[in-house]
Amino acid sequence: QAQLIESGGGLVQAGGSLRLSCTASGRTFSRAIIGWFRQAPGKEREFVAAITSGGGNTIYADSVKGRFTISRDNARNTVYLQMNSLKFEETALYYCAGGWSLATTEAHYDRWGQGTQVSVSS
Repeated sequence: QAQLIESGGGLVQAGGSLRLSCTASGRTFSRAIIGWFRQAPGKEREFVAAITSGGGNTIYADSVKGRFTISRDNARNTVYLQMNSLKFEETALYYCAGGWSLATTEAHYDRWGQGTQVSVSS
């Protein structure tokens, strides 16, 4: 089963940008839908964005539309999350997950990475 590894997190000032990467092992990556979720301290994990296997369709949480962009490079087994105009309240552990439905709920994803920390200073 494919393993997912997130990277690219770090500390950034409010208004800044970061690009997260989700890299997978395994031959099935190019057929999987990949989603990004985040969990802030004391809060439940929430959906951020997702992309279909070929990259032709994407969905976003309303709170990130226009600021975040999800994309993928199947030749590199990698999905990216470009995050612009970051806000203090978006400090969270960001996870990528693999699934088979383009959906916003965790139940549709059956493989998860360990997460990468994004901290936004005010």
